[in-house]
Amino acid sequence: MGISRFRKGLLQFAEFAIDVVYERRKGKRAFLLGLFLYTLSLIFNFLAQLRYFLYRKRVLKDQPLGCLVVVVGNLTMGGTGKTPVVEKFARSLQQRGRKVAILSRGYKSKDQRKESLFARIWRVYVKGAPPPPPKIVSDGDEVLLDSELAGDEPFMLARNLPGVVVLVDKDRVKSGHYAIREFGCDTLVLDDGFQYLPLKGRLNLLLVDKSNPFGNHCLIPRGVLREPVKHLKRASYVFLTKSDGKPDPELEALIHKHNPDVDIIECAHKPQFLAEVNGDGRLELEELRKRRIGAFSGIAIPESFEAFLRNFGANLLYTKRFLDHHRFDLEELNEIFREAEEADLDFIVTTEKDAVRIPPEMKFPIPFYFLRLEIEILRGVEDFDEAVSKICFPEQRELMTAGKSS
Repeated sequence: MGISRFRKGLLQFAEFAIDVVYERRKGKRAFLLGLFLYTLSLIFNFLAQLRYFLYRKRVLKDQPLGCLVVVVGNLTMGGTGKTPVVEKFARSLQQRGRKVAILSRGYKSKDQRKESLFARIWRVYVKGAPPPPPKIVSDGDEVLLDSELAGDEPFMLARNLPGVVVLVDKDRVKSGHYAIREFGCDTLVLDDGFQYLPLKGRLNLLLVDKSNPFGNHCLIPRGVLREPVKHLKRASYVFLTKSDGKPDPELEALIHKHNPDVDIIECAHKPQFLAEVNGDGRLELEELRKRRIGAFSGIAIPESFEAFLRNFGANLLYTKRFLDHHRFDLEELNEIFREAEEADLDFIVTTEKDAVRIPPEMKFPIPFYFLRLEIEILRGVEDFDEAVSKICFPEQRELMTAGKSS
């Protein structure tokens, strides 16, 4: 009982701190916590810039793999809608004949090896045993791990991209070598890799959430930035995600201030349909109109997900939010569905990322769906095709560059 109360207290504090970071909380307590976090963010800013300086001056060196590497990432913590962009880019490369592997760190994935830190140090540094191979989420033919072992995003990518190899390891240099050696991959997509400097990319695709580009412009833990905004200069292309299609000259001027020649590709996460969780059913989006529904999610920015449902005319009567990547237990899920039944809801909707964390054997008292999203390019289709062509047909690079300058 005491442990449960302690865990609940920690979760409540974490939710409060996240609300402070995203400027959702005001008042004396929020101000004091924000001041403390700002002090820590100054230290983090110094360390982030020092690390980049050491790589730029070749004190710390990246490791070339002799293979085409595409980096997809962002300057902020989560919330940019990165996974659908990785999926679209990997699929485009595969369709043009590349043998693609996605390399992910597998954030919050469960370790298959049940060994203590001491045992790991003894095995690697004392006995000299080779490091374990990366986790194979998909070998291109079959999905081999569930979301708990793979991590949410790698599992989603493996499930949605047949023919693409998906590997998980914190050491993505090691993963890259493994993908080339064991699967004959010629193109590596580094998922969430903008801050992974040991592996240098031919192309750096940087995602910026147009609805909330850089938060309060503070680095973590006071803000959402992982590194300063001026590091936009490292991007080959900037993807403005979650766009509503309206121009934002101020944001684009800021991007071009730090990276004058970068191409900007504007895209939107377009809802496609509702897919049944743990089933094969499917509903068209029109079914949301005027229906009594509930929604829950464990993502960085739940407001965007809930807005999708309201924009399609849903009568959203029940919402519940959890921390990003929260792994639901049976007690929480049973409580959600009990409250949904009491509210007389027609069905419940969650995100695709959350759906992979639902126990596959679980049955539900009312219909339960996830919202399937895909990327739609609103502006910069030619630039997107050019980015893909630079990987698939590198000999065309000079021709395209010459065509642009003329």
